[in-house]
Amino acid sequence: MIFKLIGKHQHYNWGGDNFIPHWLNLPEQDRKNEPYAEYWLGAHRSAPSLVEFEEKWIPLDKLLDTTPELLGEESREKFGDELPYLLKILDVKLPLSIQLHPTKQQAEKGFDAEEKLGIANNAPNRTYKDRNHKPEMMIALSDFWLLHGFKSLTEIHASLEQHPSLHQLSEQITQQGLPEVYSAIMQADQAQLSEWLLPIIEQYQADYQQNKLTLEQAEYWLLYTIEAMDIALDKLDAGLLCFFLFNIVHLKKGEGIYQGAGLPHAYLRGQNIELMAASDNVIRGGLTPKFVDIPALLNTIDYTEITPNIIPAYQASSDPDDNLFLYSTPQATDFALQRLIFSQSQETPFISSSASVLLVMEGEVSLNNEGNELNLKQGEAAFISAETSVTATAEQSGYAVVATLP
Repeated sequence: MIFKLIGKHQHYNWGGDNFIPHWLNLPEQDRKNEPYAEYWLGAHRSAPSLVEFEEKWIPLDKLLDTTPELLGEESREKFGDELPYLLKILDVKLPLSIQLHPTKQQAEKGFDAEEKLGIANNAPNRTYKDRNHKPEMMIALSDFWLLHGFKSLTEIHASLEQHPSLHQLSEQITQQGLPEVYSAIMQADQAQLSEWLLPIIEQYQADYQQNKLTLEQAEYWLLYTIEAMDIALDKLDAGLLCFFLFNIVHLKKGEGIYQGAGLPHAYLRGQNIELMAASDNVIRGGLTPKFVDIPALLNTIDYTEITPNIIPAYQASSDPDDNLFLYSTPQATDFALQRLIFSQSQETPFISSSASVLLVMEGEVSLNNEGNELNLKQGEAAFISAETSVTATAEQSGYAVVATLP
């Protein structure tokens, strides 16, 4: 079975104003005077998509509650009667908080503990919104910049030793180890943060204002984040030190990256497709006015030295009939992302072995299942139940992404 699907907008303050509404072709009169940060497609209980069922629009989670067989036996055996993933489009205008996500076991333990304490699920000091982990992948829709895991110790020392005010941190890492020093950074007072950061800010301020810094430089992102987030110099954020500790990654359009549990990261700039386990558990580690749970952060963070593993961009196949491309995420168990390429008038049959969400990124395509037909344009989506045979016919050349299980 195939159902038309409409996602939910999230109006977070770090989002852009135009990319998502323009891409979705929202009429001017329907646009809110708020940032359009994310567009969610899935059945997460906090913001389920709407699905067209028997000429009515109902939340997808409610449809799955009454007809869980749409998910397929394999999915239900592994993940229960919930859609295990969430597909998003993001427009990152301002840097997001430094964050990481718990393992399944940590999420279950943390969720149960906060439930016992009676912390409301929407309370500002709530960390665990559900009992699920949140590994995630992304594919860049533009040049995209992010922080991704700790650099090698050699690179960390080199980065810190460029600045006299940070020499002490480099020496402490040698003597005490990275975990103890990072813990001290995250709990440092304003006097200590000022001692570390103000000399760097003063030294590089003029170069930043004259556009002499490159986006590969930690100093650029330090100055940019202070400006973009309007951080007062007498209220510095410990997260600003992470530009000297984490990998600064530049993804070109079409490239991607995978981020597992415990890996610290932060999106800095750009637009992307994001696919993750169906969870909203975020443990924040700075650069945010939201609740920063330092004990949870230090208990969860992975200090492994990371060499970023870039997911290659889609490359057209020499076989004109090879229209499905699988993005490489071998670590993921809760989701997989495919790219469905379609050319004018071309027909592509495929079988959705597990419940899938298809989102048209460019062009126009018709989906047909046993006479039931949906016509989808750019930004429109469908929910496809498990074990469903579909023929996709291109009305206008383009491509769609398909979220499904591995």
